Formats: sequence, structure tokens, C-alpha cells
Amino acid sequence: MSASPATDFAVALLGELVRSGVRDLVLCPGSRSQALALAAAEYERLGALRLHVRVDERSAAFLALGIAIESGRPVPVVTTSGTAVANLHPAVLEAWHSGVPLLLLTADRPAELHGVGANQTTVQDGVFGPAVPTTDVPAPVPGSPSAEEVRALVAAAARAGGPVHLNLAFREPLSAAVTIADAPAPGERPARPAPRGEVVDLERAPGTVVVAGARAGEDAERVARELDAPLLAEVSSGARFGPQLVVAYRELLREPGFGDAVRRAIVFGHPTLSREVPALLGRPEVETIVVRAPGAEAYDPARRARVVGGVRVLAPPGAPHDGWSRRWVAASRALVDAPSHAPDLEASRSATPAAQAAYARQVLAGLRRPVDRRALVEAVWAATWPHDRLVLGASRLIREADRVVPGKRIRVHANRGLAGIDGTVSTAAGVALAATAGGARGVTRVLLGDLTLLHDVGGLLLPPGEDAPRLQVVVGNDGGGTIFDSLEVAASADPAAMERVLRTPQRVSFASLAAAYGWEHRAVATASELDEALTAPGTPVLIEVALPR
Repeated sequence: MSASPATDFAVALLGELVRSGVRDLVLCPGSRSQALALAAAEYERLGALRLHVRVDERSAAFLALGIAIESGRPVPVVTTSGTAVANLHPAVLEAWHSGVPLLLLTADRPAELHGVGANQTTVQDGVFGPAVPTTDVPAPVPGSPSAEEVRALVAAAARAGGPVHLNLAFREPLSAAVTIADAPAPGERPARPAPRGEVVDLERAPGTVVVAGARAGEDAERVARELDAPLLAEVSSGARFGPQLVVAYRELLREPGFGDAVRRAIVFGHPTLSREVPALLGRPEVETIVVRAPGAEAYDPARRARVVGGVRVLAPPGAPHDGWSRRWVAASRALVDAPSHAPDLEASRSATPAAQAAYARQVLAGLRRPVDRRALVEAVWAATWPHDRLVLGASRLIREADRVVPGKRIRVHANRGLAGIDGTVSTAAGVALAATAGGARGVTRVLLGDLTLLHDVGGLLLPPGEDAPRLQVVVGNDGGGTIFDSLEVAASADPAAMERVLRTPQRVSFASLAAAYGWEHRAVATASELDEALTAPGTPVLIEVALPR
């Protein structure tokens, strides 16, 4: 035992976390949490933990969120007391709504310092609300808590399947020299929580569609294929591929003979990118079966869905179909036109010199064309492959991608639990770090708008002595929040007021911002420059694409 019960407890707690399967720990500096910090540094030295140190707690929590999403393992976040704890809240809410395992280790003052106006002391027990399990751990004393109590504490946290809060009081002496004789044997990745609810059997039926929202996963594509049903898969669903995919689902849900003919919808994940899907599920003649996803709430906008733990399709191989899904797929392909800059491929095959010259001029014009939103999302999508990762921020760009990009079996993530713009750069950095640690060879690209980047500019701060993420931050800079132009408010608000309080224009020099944080900056204006930037070696890099208002 050391001269500090705080240090003894910190060593025991982090050692048990390693044994339970934790591999990464995100740490913010602070005095009250110093025992945890020094123990984490020693476990890193022994090779038992990957330690990530960040200055800002909000960015740190989203970094942990990204690591947990990619790795599938719980990730602890260590903070000191007071406002440091409150800064975790945005990421905690996203994790709660998305079912991402975060472990919040917040240092606190002991009981005798509460209620007397002590410095950096507030009510931290339950600070994240009743939905996030909180254990208030009294300040340790010699011999307490016991090893059995520490194991029970970690085991209870591991079963939660979402964010868990351990509020840890510490008395002085707040730390002592850390001595760890042997690194603990690393545990296996914790098993995913079992689905909640019954598994129901489904047969093929007329008028069935499968809807895949954020984090639906590949099960949605499989079920659509087995049901021979149209697959309405959002770009961040993890199911946007396969022969059943309907890219233009928004338009077809409004089209006579398609949307009005739907009689059953099987829903996976959390759909957030259209108004047409909740409108469909709200129609009384549509039977809705929701496969409960990890997270706080089942998706049931009409409050009448049948919520289940899973589905099993009862369909013999090769069973005849009625052409329902084929009509959707064909109509979708007709609606999603080829980009206007696409050259005439027939001319490329012509033996006529004039036709070949015209084709060459078309190709050259396409390379020189200015980049608009559609060209930007198509270029990023085209440059991303299964060994890469793609993170999409909450902006006009994710909706543009959802509207036009074709099917492709790649790893896509977006913080759609609450669909906020918070922490997008930090989340992407976490995804990138975990992907590299897991053996992925590619890069992580995050595509976001200018305000979304500015909201998490602290995520660009990379500490010396740590591996930099293989990350491309691709920002579409249109000078403000032009997403409001597509909402009803644009038709009724005073233009001057709209500009000031909704679009919130900005004139930030992203080149200077990148230089301040030690990132490479590349400004692109044409399609060829964008393609070159997306495929060039070297990260981290901030790629700025000027977009029209």
C-alpha cells in the first residue's frame, strides 16, 4: 500500500478495467483526479493502456465516443471536479441515445467539503440525469474499498451497454508514487448486450419496405434481401448497399404507386434524415415493426409500432417475387441522374476523331469545374473504400450525400443519436485512432460544414508524444449555416434577421486555423484539385472546399 489511499484505489480500479477489456483511456488534466492520471500513465508505460490526453473535457468525451464506436469497447473518460464534469454532458447524451459504452470517471471532493462553499465543488451525483446510472463512491481509506468491491463496481458498469458514471471522491494526500508490480492480463472485448424483446418471424408480404437509419448495420440489408423488399437506407446506416437499395427513397415515398402502396415497414436503427419516413410510419394502414437498436429509446414516432428484439425471415430460397422491389430500384435509378458533368461515354468509344476530341474536352471541363455540394459528397464517397472510415457531420452535406450517393459497403458513422453538431472532429479523431489500433490500413475522412468544424475546433489540438490520427477533415465552407435556407423559416423570416441569427455568417481563415494547430491545409476549388487532395498521402490535413451560398 502507498501513502495515499487515492492512489491505491486508482491503481486497483484501472487494473480491473484493463482486465474487463478496456484498452483506451481518455484523460483531462486536473488536481483532484491526479491519482487516476498518474496510475493511467503507469499502465500506459507497461503497455496495458493506450492513453489519450486532452485539454478540453467536451472534446475529450467525444474522442472517447469515437473510440468506443469503432472499437466496440467501453472507453473511460477521467476528469477533475466541478465544471469539468458538466462539459462531458453533450457526449454523454449522444452516447445514451446511441447506446455507446462510455465510462465517466469524475473526481469529486469528499463529503465533508460539500455544502460549505468549497472550491470546485458542486453536486455531481446524478448530474447527467436519471437515465445515466451513477455510483457515488466515497473517498477511499486504507483497505477500503476492497478488491472484491472494485471488481463489483467495474462489473456493474460493464453491463450497462451505454454511458455509466462513477463519481469518485478523493481526500488528501491526493496521490503518491505509483508502483505496479505487473501489468494485468488484458481481458477480452465485452460481449454486446443481448437484444431486448422477442425475435419475431416474418414472411414475404406485398407492400413491405425495410427502413435503415443510423447504425442499423448490415442486418437491415440482409433482411431486405430475404424479404425481397425495397431497402430505404440512410447514408449513415451501415446498410447502404446491395441489390435492394433505393437511393431516391424520399422522392418515391411521395410518388403515387410507391409510397401510398406501402403496407408494412420493418425499421432498423434511428432514421433522422428525412421527413418522409416518419410520415410513412404515421399512416394508420402501415404496419410498423421496429427492431430495437442499442440506445435509450426505440424509434416509434407514431407511438404505435411493434418493438421487437430481432426478426427472422421465413422465406425459402428462390421464392418467387412480384416485382415490387424491382420497380422501386428501377424508379430510383431513373430519378438519381448522373452528375451533370459526366462525359458522354458513347463518344469515348467512337472512332470519329471529332467525337473523341469532344469527349476529351468534356473530361477536361469536368476536371476544371467548380465544386458544388453534390460534387463534394460524390468525390468523398468515391475516394472512400472498405479499409477507410467516413464520418459525416450534421450539416447540409449529410443530407446531400443521403440524396445522391450510390450503394457502397463502407464504414460510415454520424452522431445521429441527437443529431447535434457537437464534437464531430473529436469523434472522427477517435474513430481514426481506434481504426488504426485495430489494424485498418486506410484513412478516416470527416465531411462537415464550416460551423460544425468551428463548434469543435478544439478537436484539432493534438498533444505531442501521441500518435496523430490518420484523419482528413474535409470542410465545405459556405460562410455560415445555409442549412436554414431549406427550412420553412426562410420563406417567412426577415432576410436581415435570418442572416444574423440563423445563418450566423463567419469569416474565419481556415488556413490560419490549421497552421495554429499544426495541421496541413489544402484549399481546393476544382474537381481535379479535390480528387488530388482526397487521395494525397499525409495526414492530418484540413481540406477546405469553398461552396456557394
